[in-house]
This record gives sequence, C-alpha cells and structure tokens, in this order.
Amino acid sequence: MHFASDNTGPVPAEVLEALARANEGYMMPYGADPLMEGVKAKIREVFEAPEAAVYLVATGTGANALALATLADPWQAIFCHRVAHVEEDECGAPEFYTGGAKLTLVDGAGAKIDPAALETAIAETGTKGVHGVQRGPLTITQATELGTVYTPDEIATLTGIARAHGMACHLDGARFANALVTLGCSPAEMTWKAGIDAVSFGGTKNGLMGVEAVIFFDPARAWEFELRRKRGAQLFSKHRYLSAQMAAYLENDLWLRNAVAANESASRLAEGLRAIPDAEVLYPVEANMIFAGWPRAGHRRAQEAGAQYYLWPFDQPLDGPGDEILTARLVCDWSASLESTDRFLSLVRG
Repeated sequence: MHFASDNTGPVPAEVLEALARANEGYMMPYGADPLMEGVKAKIREVFEAPEAAVYLVATGTGANALALATLADPWQAIFCHRVAHVEEDECGAPEFYTGGAKLTLVDGAGAKIDPAALETAIAETGTKGVHGVQRGPLTITQATELGTVYTPDEIATLTGIARAHGMACHLDGARFANALVTLGCSPAEMTWKAGIDAVSFGGTKNGLMGVEAVIFFDPARAWEFELRRKRGAQLFSKHRYLSAQMAAYLENDLWLRNAVAANESASRLAEGLRAIPDAEVLYPVEANMIFAGWPRAGHRRAQEAGAQYYLWPFDQPLDGPGDEILTARLVCDWSASLESTDRFLSLVRG
C-alpha cells in the first residue's frame, strides 16, 4: 500500500538487465557511449523530430532548471502556474541556474494556466524598461501537480499567446508518459506541434533508477545547454549507465506500458474511493495522481496498517474526531498491485 509517490517504487527488471549489460567492458565517457547514439535516434523517432538535440541528466530538477536556464536570461520572468512543480518543489533551482530569473506565477483552475490570466501576466511584465524584469519563457507542467492534464489544443493556446510576445516555451514532463497515454496523442502532438520548444522528458517517476532526457527541438540551443549541463554538475562521467536506463525505457514501449499500468491503478483507486460514503475525489483523475478526502478514522486505519501516502496539506493531525474529513494525495506507480489497492480501500471503508 505504497501511494506516497511514483518515485518510491522499484525499477523494472528490463532496466536492471540493461544496466548489467552496460556494465560489461569499457565505453567512452560523457555521452560518447554507443548506447547514447541509440537513445538519440529513438527519441528523435518517437518525437518525429530528426534534428532535435537530446541530452540526459540524472534528476528532474536538473532537467527543468538547466532547460529553463538555456531559454531564459537572468533579467527575465519565467511564467508558470502558481502550483507548478518548478515553483513548489525545486528549492529555487530555476532561479539559481538561470542566474536570477524571476518566476512569475499565473492562476488557473486545476493547476492549469488560464489563457486570460497568462495574457494579463505577460501584459504586466516588461513595461518598466530597465527597471523591471523582461518577458522570458513559459513553462507548463504536464501532468500537473494536481494530476490534471493539458490537451494539445490547450497547450497550443498557451504557446500561441507566448509566441505572440516572442517567448520560448518549455514543458516539464516529469509525468510526460502518464499524460500522453491519457490523451492518446503522439509525443509530437503534445510538444513541438503544439508550440513547445524544449521538453524535460521524465523517466524517474515512471520506473527508471534515475535519468531524465532534455530535448530541444531547435538544435541551435544545443551548445549552450551542453555548457550549462557541465557547469551545473549534470554531465556524468560514466554516462553509459544513464544511456542504458533510457534505452531500456524506450525499447518495446516500456515507458508507455509503465504509464498505462500506473494510470489504471489510479483509476481503480479513484473509483473505489468514490464508492465510499463521505469520501470525495477533489480533482479529475487524468493521470496517476489522486487528491481525495475521507474521514479521519479511515486514515488512521490505513496508516496503522502500514499504508504510505501524504496528507495534503501536511499539517492535518491524525488525532481528533473520527468523522472529520482529512484530505490526501495518493500517487500510483507502475508496479502498484490490485491487491494492495483493494486492501487500502477496505481499510478506508472500514
């Protein structure tokens, strides 16, 4: 009953086997390994982008911060949702790696940027000459921090607004695969065809040991990113161990199969919660994340039996009246079993 996050789960056997194979003999360092050439070719094929520049880093924070640093100058604003991952969970890394670019927070229901709010935020930025920050890139979290998903049309609307003001567009895809299988579209349709310039293509939250890809659809940005990756301590010496993970992830659609499994587990969990009296699912379940509330007594039963998940917000006490509603975040990973889901639901139900 592990629903704390999708980075708590195990690594698929296919990935561990690929790492064992990569461990044999010698390979050149810093991304010059032959495995990386295959990764580049496969990502370009998957995204229908033969000229794309493709790089690997170890963390999602590194991917987002370095990509945004490549797209933004220190004196610019980066436009993101008020509860975007880059705002809530990266300890100021985007500001640090950009050399001081300002995150400008934009509202919108369900953690999705409202187009009118984005227009207003852009209009209010860059109007003070040398005394104010200038307009910089837009970044979109997909899937969002509340588990909702932007459609390609919604992305295109936002990027269209940004492009009208000469702004670049980044997509934080830590849960890229989960959003993609929900939408049933192609990676190209969710990215460059919808106006995205750079993508953080997540792996860690979808089963990998620790690797993310950064993709620039305009290869002219590649050299600056390479320099920033090295300067930012994200250029791995024994790079083959990153390449091996990503190669296994892409082979035989493991990345899509993992996302389907995680999303299906989340759907089953959400359906079960909706059937429990006094329980409520708070946002649409469009990927592998659920935000829900149910009586404190159910939380106590689940947590005393070993269930792991976060109360959301964190500061809700487990001590108190049993019928009081406490809210929580639950995230399903690729390995979540039907048995553990059903056991959790029985404990909540009592």
